[in-house]
Amino acid sequence: MKFLFVMLQYVLPQHLLSRLTGALAELRHPLWLKDGMISAFIGAFGVDMSEAEDRYPEAYPSFNAFFTRPLRSGARPLAEAAVVCPADGSISQIGRIEESSLLQAKGRHYSTWALLGGDEVRAAQFRNGHFATIYLSPRDYHRVHMPIDGELVATRYIPGKLFSVNGTTAAGVDRLFARNERLVCYFDTAVGPMAMVLVGAMVVAGIETVWEGQVAPPPRAMLQRDYRELPAPIRLAKGEEMGRFKLGSTVILLFPQGAVSWLPGYAADTPTRLGEALGGLASGAPVEAQEG
Repeated sequence: MKFLFVMLQYVLPQHLLSRLTGALAELRHPLWLKDGMISAFIGAFGVDMSEAEDRYPEAYPSFNAFFTRPLRSGARPLAEAAVVCPADGSISQIGRIEESSLLQAKGRHYSTWALLGGDEVRAAQFRNGHFATIYLSPRDYHRVHMPIDGELVATRYIPGKLFSVNGTTAAGVDRLFARNERLVCYFDTAVGPMAMVLVGAMVVAGIETVWEGQVAPPPRAMLQRDYRELPAPIRLAKGEEMGRFKLGSTVILLFPQGAVSWLPGYAADTPTRLGEALGGLASGAPVEAQEG
């Protein structure tokens, strides 16, 4: 069955299905259909609405509004760790970048160069660095937050496929995260450069950021943008929202060599919650100080 699930994704019209799903998810009328979809989804996936700012399906004008629902105040306290989990979900993989190779699943690897769209200069910044891949399932809270204070440097939208990003597909499709549609966001942080990669997936109707709004599916003119020349820099604090998915997907964090140390206990399939401690400084000091 797993083999058939993966093979079916190669022949399905991935983008068409995702765009149709997106149109359905934006419907506001008829109310019975909108409320019925939300209620059915809550029941099918066991969504915990007690954590939501609005607990009732009728409170949301569309399915997408429900899916990107905010949490009630205080639902996700921030740990004091240097790096916190950017989203609810589970760890897909976490560890060291071996030269330029990241672990996708047992027996499958892909490169930072491919993930970042062939950008050799930026890929070199993360050589022998650290990565964490967090999978957001359909039941999870789908806003993505900053794992550490950062100033936005640049973004790049990379078109691609829309395979599912669940564990079955990650184990069955080579270079999955480097093949799917994705948005790469580069930040300057106290420990050096950081990349946050928001990966699109099957039936994901959109990727948004707090500074640009919806990016994927994008206005095609805005494939990449440099934010360093803005009159007012875009700075986001640890725990502050930076983006969201309209339906579930994956976030990948990249840090340079010697920047962070992941906390023990994290491994594939470990549940995560936004704001939980994920890592500390590798030696208790910023990268810039270590290299001085």
